[in-house]
Amino acid sequence: MKRIWPFVVVGVILSAVGLVWTLQGLGVLGGSAMSGSALWAIIGPIVLVAGLVLIGIGIARRRRSGAS
Repeated sequence: MKRIWPFVVVGVILSAVGLVWTLQGLGVLGGSAMSGSALWAIIGPIVLVAGLVLIGIGIARRRRSGAS
């Protein structure tokens, strides 16, 4: 059985971090040096998508291996 949890765990963490960075970059979340910075408004979604891709890979590997 292939291990899927590392993909899913890392994907969830990256997605959460990417979401926070996006919201800070857009100025929705304040209180940080990253707030209102266009750099984090660009980096955040990239990290978010990378996390979602890892989650998708983990789920696809689980389905292919037939694990329940």
